[in-house]
Amino acid sequence: MKTGSLLIIFVIVFVDLLGFGLILPLLPYYASAYGASPTVVGLLVASYAAASLISSPILGRLSDRYGRRPVLLVSVFGTLVGFLLLGLADPIGRGLAAWLAPSASNRFVLSLLFLARILDGITAGNITVAQAYISDVTDEENRARGLGLIGAAFGLGFIIGPAAGGLLSRAGYHIPAFAAAGVAAFNLIQIALLLPESLTEERRRVLGQVERPPFTLQALRVALRRPVVGPLLHIRFFFGLAFATFQSTFALYAQYRLNLSADVTGYLLTYVGLLAVITQGGLIGPLIRRFSENQLLIPELWLMGFSLLAWAFLSTLPLLLILLIPLAFAGGVLNTILQSALTKAVYRDEIGGILGLAGSLEAASRVIAPAVGGFLIDRFDPGAPGIFSALLIAWTIGFAYRHLLSAKARPVQST
Repeated sequence: MKTGSLLIIFVIVFVDLLGFGLILPLLPYYASAYGASPTVVGLLVASYAAASLISSPILGRLSDRYGRRPVLLVSVFGTLVGFLLLGLADPIGRGLAAWLAPSASNRFVLSLLFLARILDGITAGNITVAQAYISDVTDEENRARGLGLIGAAFGLGFIIGPAAGGLLSRAGYHIPAFAAAGVAAFNLIQIALLLPESLTEERRRVLGQVERPPFTLQALRVALRRPVVGPLLHIRFFFGLAFATFQSTFALYAQYRLNLSADVTGYLLTYVGLLAVITQGGLIGPLIRRFSENQLLIPELWLMGFSLLAWAFLSTLPLLLILLIPLAFAGGVLNTILQSALTKAVYRDEIGGILGLAGSLEAASRVIAPAVGGFLIDRFDPGAPGIFSALLIAWTIGFAYRHLLSAKARPVQST
């Protein structure tokens, strides 16, 4: 295991998530300042997820062919340009409007915000390629520990980033975007000067010749028909859609229901990040050692459903701080046990493929959730996404009772 390279990758992922966290609390406020409705804000958030859903597998395969380092350089450079465009959207948009259509300056600025997020999404292969890099430089014995660094970097980035972004937003919504561009520039220099390539020429040739099964609707249909695996994938998608609706509309909820400023929303997101780290780092291990996935699944779904329903009707900050504890706990446990259950429901040589399908379903839920959540807030009420998410969880609980708990938890050969 190459400790020096792992440390550099850890810093790269941490800085990447720090930059993402910096802009996380401000996007709804930034877009709303130019007349964006909650529906438009939801589409703005979804545009990044949609672009990254398409591009991440492509960038991962390009890194197999051309090396991890050059793809990381391209990816981080795209992030840098996207953040700069985000910060400069106002002067560029107003300049274009003055030249082309003076009455449409807000629309020009909003279009540039969309362009900035789509550009960042198209080049958002940083985490995928970083995980591949870790797999290159670790053996099987140390790989789990190496990949655990990604989770640690995620946690730290989401704890520090939103708080810093919220604080910086007091000086203007464009300031966190410029700060995020600065950390991306730091990452670019770090990769260029310090990170060695992890793939040899020979290894790249071998990887370039490996045939990978594509993600197709037929592959998904086959997986969904399998006992145990199919129900788990169904549950993974609908739970993911419910939880992603909560996550992606949280800032809009804070803005429209609680009338919170961007800086307070940033502190709230930092609080959520701390709860997630506590759950993932200290609570899940003892739970999984004591209970099976099936024993944990239904109680955690009930906890998630009730928490989302309560979230829909909350109107005070102290109650929200209390409610976020069971919400974060249930989300962290469900994410972990569903992944674990899927790996146990298939043969060893199918694990990569089934996790790939689960990841694709999760990514799809992150495209759908912000668009639906923004529309619900726009048409109904800031609590509507909570009711929608609670109904999704209620359906998921019924599905789990009907299709999963009666099945035998053993690998079933695919047809």
